[in-house]
Amino acid sequence: MKFKTLLAASVIAATAGISAAAQELSFANFTPPFHTVNASVIEKMNADISAATNGEVTVRGYHGGELGAGPVEQYVRVVQGVADIAWGLPGYTSSQFEQTMIVELPGTLTNEDAGYAAMWAAYDEHLAGEFPGTVPVAMWTSEPNVFIMKGHVIRTPADLAGLKVRVAGATAAEVASALGATPVQMPINQVYNALQTGLIDGVITGSSTLNDFKLDEVADSYTFGANLGRLSFYAVMNEGVYNGLSDEAKAALDSSSNTAISKSAEDAWNATSDAGVATARALDENTFIDLTEEEAAAFAEAISAVTGAYVDNVGGAATLAAMQGN
Repeated sequence: MKFKTLLAASVIAATAGISAAAQELSFANFTPPFHTVNASVIEKMNADISAATNGEVTVRGYHGGELGAGPVEQYVRVVQGVADIAWGLPGYTSSQFEQTMIVELPGTLTNEDAGYAAMWAAYDEHLAGEFPGTVPVAMWTSEPNVFIMKGHVIRTPADLAGLKVRVAGATAAEVASALGATPVQMPINQVYNALQTGLIDGVITGSSTLNDFKLDEVADSYTFGANLGRLSFYAVMNEGVYNGLSDEAKAALDSSSNTAISKSAEDAWNATSDAGVATARALDENTFIDLTEEEAAAFAEAISAVTGAYVDNVGGAATLAAMQGN
């Protein structure tokens, strides 16, 4: 409730009277500069917009939370004008993004589908209202979620009974609960310590975190093959700042008809995932479980009701259909 109140007040206060974009747009990044988002989104956006404007408009990343450390508050920082652009996860403020988060649900997409394309396909008619005071300049999803565990090997849903599993948001929490685990919501930058100290037993997330957040240093068991959904992400620009940009600058940014930055991000997440998994598989102390189709089906059956129940609860049938290309 506090977040919603703050967001509503910020939208009213911060979007009035912004007439022109600064020559250098600030991009708030709560992660270190080596994180995948820097090269695939921030640096690409800078290159694209600089080329389109002959260097008159550029983008500068402020890394490691320099403009504010809390991952949960990134959206509000853009609305308030603390940063011109920021990236974040809808799952951190699930109540704001009820329709957007349908893309995260198991079964909405296959493990091979392009999440960014699904999100943009639904944006104009179904998601736009969830981004007040901002203009999304990129939307994308992670690689498919997997189990990343410490001290526990997951081969069947029964193996999760009673375990504390970190999730990013409400949809993943429903998945964890359906599998018999206890969901623990926390930002990803707290997971390393939580795994290391035993506060949690594991995490449902994409394997790009093995590199981006060094989870390979504290985890020792990985299970692949179940459709556990995926994470979704956004990069948003202050609406007033966007409206003040030149046509050339706007054309260089992502929109529902130009998904270059979104694709760059999703491709990079997948590449980071592949690299992290390859490194982790080479270590003798790690256990990797690659589920057969039959084993994966057991997980699908255990969580089969989650997606339908969530979609019904938020009135999201049309959103789901749009994301699935129907």
